[in-house]
Amino acid sequence: MVIDMNETQLCTIEQIEQFLIGSAQIEFSTSGDDNERYAHISRVLKRFDYPGRNKRERGTLLPYLQHTSGCSRAQITRLIAQWQANRLAPVHLTKRYRAPTAPFPRKYTSSDIEQLIDMDKANDDVCGPAIAHLLQRAYSVYGDERYERLARLSVSHLYNLRKSAGYQRLRTSFTKTHPVCNAIGVRKAPRPNGRAGFVRIDTVHQGDQDGIKGVYHITCVDAVCQWQVEACVQGVSEAFFCLCWS
Repeated sequence: MVIDMNETQLCTIEQIEQFLIGSAQIEFSTSGDDNERYAHISRVLKRFDYPGRNKRERGTLLPYLQHTSGCSRAQITRLIAQWQANRLAPVHLTKRYRAPTAPFPRKYTSSDIEQLIDMDKANDDVCGPAIAHLLQRAYSVYGDERYERLARLSVSHLYNLRKSAGYQRLRTSFTKTHPVCNAIGVRKAPRPNGRAGFVRIDTVHQGDQDGIKGVYHITCVDAVCQWQVEACVQGVSEAFFCLCWS
């Protein structure tokens, strides 16, 4: 991490607190390699004598290192523990993880993923046990050499391959959003047949005045007993109607 500022001028916890308040909206971009980032963390911990600080002061240094190094809080906590354990070493922080010199060989190649995708497409994405059985038949019964490795594919690992990045990249499907139509009321004359409970609703807009939207007058009348209720709502929608009659 290359710090494009002279941060060595910050020598007290109060200055660190003021820096965090003043740079809350500033995002630091990461440049350089991990060694430069670790060197910056080591310099700050040494300059502020991190082991000799109390809990509050340590809690101030953690977000400062997180803010200036681009590391997460969990990474900073782990690196501080490593720095304390290696304080007497010439280099306090070193990158411990790297790519393995002899990685595990891939059992299923990219071509196997493509064959699995073709099998899923041809069979409308049926369940895993059915696809595993079809892969076995393709090799053992029909002698298709392309399915030699997939013929030994277990059902559980079949689902793992379906979730892999290679499978998802080649097999992307989009489903259009289906509109949902919920009718608030029925637009036809009621036929109560002498039974109460069939309500007719009329809406009248009061009108606008000086650019201010007027209210809606709602009149509810029972078609049989003529029981009537009137109310005013801000808009004609299901949300206002439910709020009105609740």
